[in-house]
Amino acid sequence: MRILTGIQPSGQLHIGNYFGAIKPAVDLQSRGDCTYFIADYHSMTSLTDAVARRKNTFDVALDWLACGLDPKKNVLFRQSDVPEVCELMWILGTLTPMGLLERAHSYKDKTAKGISPNFGLFAYPVLMAADILLYDTNIVPVGRDQKQHVEMTRDIAIKFNHAYGETFVVPEPEIRDETAIVPGLDGQKMSKSYGNTLEIFGEEKATRKKIMGIVMDSRTPAEPKPDAKKNLAIQMLKLVAPADVAADYENRLCAGGLGYGDLKKALFEHYWTFFAPYRAKRAELVANPDYVHGVLRDGAARARVTAGGVLGRARKASGLA
Repeated sequence: MRILTGIQPSGQLHIGNYFGAIKPAVDLQSRGDCTYFIADYHSMTSLTDAVARRKNTFDVALDWLACGLDPKKNVLFRQSDVPEVCELMWILGTLTPMGLLERAHSYKDKTAKGISPNFGLFAYPVLMAADILLYDTNIVPVGRDQKQHVEMTRDIAIKFNHAYGETFVVPEPEIRDETAIVPGLDGQKMSKSYGNTLEIFGEEKATRKKIMGIVMDSRTPAEPKPDAKKNLAIQMLKLVAPADVAADYENRLCAGGLGYGDLKKALFEHYWTFFAPYRAKRAELVANPDYVHGVLRDGAARARVTAGGVLGRARKASGLA
């Protein structure tokens, strides 16, 4: 079984990225042949800073390798290092109905937020279809907001297969568990766009300040808090502390006698301990950038073997070869 995950190089990763995407994707390594690509072509629809794109792309490689991605078992590469994806995008685009693209939620959402509409943004689902189909992908793990794009990929693949004969594997989406949505420091979903993130590899002093700055209500430490389960610090503690420890803090908060300051101190300590091995691994990788670049080069070479075969089938089926 082939599993594909795409990662946008959109800046510093936070714990919402870790629990919502990185950990589930890394856990998939035991289920089949996993392909991970850093979607630098996709980032061009909204980012025009070349220096930032290079840095973000390299940082994504650092972060994913530090968080447990094994390049010996799996393939990790830059999207732009496999040029076959652009040719396949054009081939698929010739059969993609305009109406299908016009119904894309992401295009509507992004333009509604003020992102300037451009061809790349509009044609994003076609490039995503090429990303998926180019590697004979069986499973694409996605959040519910990306499910439509996988369904569009299926539509495009089926349309091509109908027009030119069986050529592409038709993939299936696998929806990530909604419980993976991590609350931000303000209680909304954690997102860079909301400015409420807690970074995986943030500096110790700045991270402590963020956690200690979480706003709580005015109840005194002695007061019972029967709504402790809904407390933001408790919700975050359950992600990074052992279950029995988190349950103990929740019970103490509920019964009364635990102050919010002590709770937030505990949250910081468990957060800092939880990500300590990843920080150490990332520091090793930062000290050896040639290794990271080598992983990406090797991954691209391996990816192009599969990509070349799939593109060759599509070219032959459609009369280009």
